[in-house]
Amino acid sequence: MTTNKETKTNIFNNTNDPSEFFIRTCSSEDLDEVIEVNEKELPEDYPYFFYKSILDDFPECFLVAQNKHGKIIAYIMWRVEKAPSANSLKYINKAHLVSIAVSEGYRRKGVAKSLLANSMTAIKKYKIHEYVLEVRVSNYTAIRLYEKFNYKIESIKKNYYRDGENAYFMTLDVNDY
Repeated sequence: MTTNKETKTNIFNNTNDPSEFFIRTCSSEDLDEVIEVNEKELPEDYPYFFYKSILDDFPECFLVAQNKHGKIIAYIMWRVEKAPSANSLKYINKAHLVSIAVSEGYRRKGVAKSLLANSMTAIKKYKIHEYVLEVRVSNYTAIRLYEKFNYKIESIKKNYYRDGENAYFMTLDVNDY
């Protein structure tokens, strides 16, 4: 799959206040703003080609939130991996949450929840069996959000982040969402 300008942009809007922000699929024209949000809000940085490859491979699962002025204020991106199930050695398709970030002024307004809900529905088209993610053990707000979606802590990944912080490895069976 590749992205192109003729691709229809899907717009989602399950927010209580549609004048505040709306959710839509990302386009290649959005990548510079997505990178800007990432660099301001997260300690993890990725090269441009990384974002572009995820957009090319999984365009329906790379969503952005845009404010009423047209500025990208948040994003979420997923990829699909073939990996052993958490409960067996059988290989399954896993939806792996690569990154989610919300600009500081838009936190606690339902942006992350809306991005997560819409993208989790979109990625089901890849016949996934499980959702997986890593989250900093100190990121209590994100952990609470994932728990509201029924994610469970599967394990701790020691020194997962570049700065040495541990990560919770969280999973959710697709049938539980």
